[in-house]
Amino acid sequence: MKIRIGTNETGGTFHSQGAALAAMLRERTDIGEIELVPVESASVGNAEALGRGEIEFGFMASNWIGRALRGEAPFTAPIALRMASPANAGPMFFVVRRDSDILTLDDMRGRRVVIGPKDSGMVQHVHNIFGTLGIGFGEFTPINMNFGDGADALAAGRVDVQWQCPVPNTVMTDLANRCEVRVLQYQPGQLDAVLDAVEFYRRATLPRDAFRGLDADSDQVGVLNIVATHGRVDPGLVRDVVAAMVANADALAAALPLYRGLAALYEPLRAHGAAEHEPGGAKLHPGAAQAYREASLLNA
Repeated sequence: MKIRIGTNETGGTFHSQGAALAAMLRERTDIGEIELVPVESASVGNAEALGRGEIEFGFMASNWIGRALRGEAPFTAPIALRMASPANAGPMFFVVRRDSDILTLDDMRGRRVVIGPKDSGMVQHVHNIFGTLGIGFGEFTPINMNFGDGADALAAGRVDVQWQCPVPNTVMTDLANRCEVRVLQYQPGQLDAVLDAVEFYRRATLPRDAFRGLDADSDQVGVLNIVATHGRVDPGLVRDVVAAMVANADALAAALPLYRGLAALYEPLRAHGAAEHEPGGAKLHPGAAQAYREASLLNA
């Protein structure tokens, strides 16, 4: 049987995580053939691909799951998504060239800002953050580009700011290696305001030395990214994949820093039960619940 895992564009966060997951499954299980399926619109595209039966698992930002379940825009019909496993809670951030006069998010008014591919989860995050801070989309020039093209445009000076997904990702590493960059900071109280306003955000630290030129830790907005599946997917298959992730959380973290903290993301199941892993109302897939019970993470 071929297992298809939906990611995002090559070099993006989800693609890197998918590649590490696939490598671990090939090395440590006999699950079968595994194919990575790059999806440019990431969270939205993976939800839709799960709905069409084109993939068995898909990486998503947790804020999209409820919308997909209810069939709310941009989705045109409900999708019976189920939760498989958390993946990471990584910081998202705005990056500029180091010589830019843009210092804070407020300074982006009137500037050219790459916000990600149209209809992607990353664009929705910008809406959430700017909406909380009172920055209208008419106050700057939003540009829809994938991460690679956006980085090229920033390095060449054709745009002023790029919205970046969690690191490490090869696009950000390459950008920092070919030009001097700087991460934008929130003004006092702004980050707390965003975290208070959006329930699926949490404080996440962008660590110093995550890429060249970043010489101090930086608090940013983090969102829980997860591995979703569909209600129709075989419970035995879901059980095997989730059990492998739980058992090999440390190995995944050693292979890819994006997975650091994965083991800790499973722990709330012990104290709070399945609800801790059901963002947006997406219930645990029965196969995932079985894997967590077998690992003594879930009692019922």
